[in-house]
Amino acid sequence: MDSKTVRSYIHVALVISFLTANIVLSDDNVPIPSDKAQLNTWFNNNVKPLSQRKNTLDPALVTAEEGAKVVKVMKDGSGDFKTITDAIKSIPEGNTKRVIVYIGGGNFNEKITIGRTKPFVTLYGALGGNMPNLTYGGTAQQYGTVDSATLIVEGDYFVAANIMISNTAPRPDGKRQGAQAVALRISGDKASFYNCKLLGFQDTVCDDRNRHLFKNCLIQGTVDFIFGSGKSLYLNTELRVLGDTGMTVIVAQARKSDSEDNGYSFVHCDITGTGNGTFLGRAWMSHSKAVFAYTHMTSVVNQEGWSDNRHSQYASTVYFGEYRNTGPGADLKGRSKITKQLSDAEVKPYITLAMIEGSKWLLPPPNLKV
Repeated sequence: MDSKTVRSYIHVALVISFLTANIVLSDDNVPIPSDKAQLNTWFNNNVKPLSQRKNTLDPALVTAEEGAKVVKVMKDGSGDFKTITDAIKSIPEGNTKRVIVYIGGGNFNEKITIGRTKPFVTLYGALGGNMPNLTYGGTAQQYGTVDSATLIVEGDYFVAANIMISNTAPRPDGKRQGAQAVALRISGDKASFYNCKLLGFQDTVCDDRNRHLFKNCLIQGTVDFIFGSGKSLYLNTELRVLGDTGMTVIVAQARKSDSEDNGYSFVHCDITGTGNGTFLGRAWMSHSKAVFAYTHMTSVVNQEGWSDNRHSQYASTVYFGEYRNTGPGADLKGRSKITKQLSDAEVKPYITLAMIEGSKWLLPPPNLKV
């Protein structure tokens, strides 16, 4: 081999080496492990802190995180504000820096809206036995369903950690008009919820639109207590059914056509509660999409599992998937024909962070020391 050829090989090798060094491999496609005990290790390996992710995250998010500031809300007046509403009002329109609202313990009887002009907001609750409770009693009759929420989030890049969000309106009895009452409406894009409790009856969580993660949470309700057009991944989250009376349904997903890119995936979740007639989901819209994988289902789930909502014509257009679930409620005997038992290949899009493009925006839960 002559010297000219050697130089050519060296040049090509250097170019390949340079390109390889600057390629940032996405961790989005690493599947969630089947063993729940490995879930946190998987998450930590694939959702690394800001210092290790600057080349993969959205540039605006990196800028926001590097300029983060903390404000404190304390009921006793020892913080910057006494109410969460006042803390949110203090955040400027067009905010470009992360604002962490640290919330002390106690009940905060407020109806809170974080508008679309206020991205990069974190609500962070005090750790320990005094989790702050954001609570209000708004109903659909008063505000309309989606605007009845105790907390409405329209801003992008929202984070909630260690907080309770509840709606204290009475449980609907099927007679009162507009009795449904939302605890949380999340409409902003790229939002994450860690160790949160979301409590209500009918329509507890309006997972309205865009991409979201719920991890280590509790969601409690009766009918359609997770509903909307979001594209969301629920990890290790307890779905607690209050099913003592009347029909109960966990999911009412609102996809209307094949062209809509949304749906819910529940992975390593636990379905608990009372009663024994709960549907995992219903065909609220013609192309409703929901998947349950590696989820433990108690006997609160009825044998059919899914409802066509009296729309038999939706049977060929809805996407209701199940994969390797456990518990008496996961027994496939008597399952509705509208559900699909997914193969390894079919389930993969729903058990990776790629579903919500997590490599672009997901960060570990905050760990604030105040």
